[in-house]
Amino acid sequence: MIRHDRPSRKRDSTIPLINVVFLMLIFFLIAGTVAQPLDPDLELVNTSDLDGREPPDALVLHTDGTLSFRGTPTDPQTYMTGRGEEPVRIVPDRNVSGARLIEVTGALRLLGATAVFAVTERALE
Repeated sequence: MIRHDRPSRKRDSTIPLINVVFLMLIFFLIAGTVAQPLDPDLELVNTSDLDGREPPDALVLHTDGTLSFRGTPTDPQTYMTGRGEEPVRIVPDRNVSGARLIEVTGALRLLGATAVFAVTERALE
């Protein structure tokens, strides 16, 4: 009788998996600290029931209706210059008028923004 020996299987080591998990943890810790903080006097809109996205760069709409990008005052025309057709993230102050928000988002869409996302308090958590 001929006996066929099966090749023995080595157990998978979990050490490479642990190494990958730690590398990912370090990456996300470093990547999470790169984003610039928002203006400290800005009160964000609270929409806890909606899904949101955290902005890498966002246009800030202040209470008085003015816009700023990375701390510099701007307007929709200047902001969209050289950006092409891409989505725009806007962080409105909680006390800004809805009419002004609609006016700014409409202007951004006319200037080439494919979409305008309003960033709210829940999105930044």
